[in-house]
Amino acid sequence: MANLSNNYETVVVLNTKLGEEGIAAMIEKFKTLINDNNGTINNVDEWGKRRLAYEINDETEGYYFLIDFTSSPELPAELDRVYKITDGILRSLIVKKGE
Repeated sequence: MANLSNNYETVVVLNTKLGEEGIAAMIEKFKTLINDNNGTINNVDEWGKRRLAYEINDETEGYYFLIDFTSSPELPAELDRVYKITDGILRSLIVKKGE
């Protein structure tokens, strides 16, 4: 079979209490995770600190970033698993982009 890879976008909202260095380290961690699992990062877009539509864990602000990547269908599940066990992540979403 041909190379089965899909385009995905993931948006993550980090706790601003991580501070600038903590946020930068967290973004780097996920970029490395994607690269280490044979994913290809197409774009990283840091939206920065934004007010949340509603409080999450008593937080009113979050640091948003988006990673646009191409990978095998298995990587998003692994990424989601890591998101769920990582402290400092308020919300995350991974979507498969249309063809």
